[in-house]
Amino acid sequence: QVQLQESGPGLVKPSQTLSLTCTVSGGSGGSITANSAYWSWIRQAPGKGVEWIGVIRPTGYTYYNPSLKNRTSISRDTSKSQFTLQLRSVTPEDTAVYYCALLDRTPFLVNSKGDFGSWGQGTQVTVSS
Repeated sequence: QVQLQESGPGLVKPSQTLSLTCTVSGGSGGSITANSAYWSWIRQAPGKGVEWIGVIRPTGYTYYNPSLKNRTSISRDTSKSQFTLQLRSVTPEDTAVYYCALLDRTPFLVNSKGDFGSWGQGTQVTVSS
């Protein structure tokens, strides 16, 4: 059973950079590094549906939601089974619960938490001065 855990600050000031790390544990090495894996970041703002942020493949290839692309970076450290989200120049509109997920398909297809693979429990991030 693969488990994911998000970590990072719960409060970020406007214009700063939000940085979150996801640590993956359990499962087999194949499930974590399989070519079909989509290491994803997804968020859900209060009163809104889930929104995909971006994904990194085992090859290191990344792609992002076009609406967030200019502010987003995702990287990974496979030796630690971790991948990291950075969201720059945050505003209060970036306040949300942030999830990392190990999916078997692109996060663009996600409609609800829990879709298509294993998810972390989520971490609340509030952007406020």
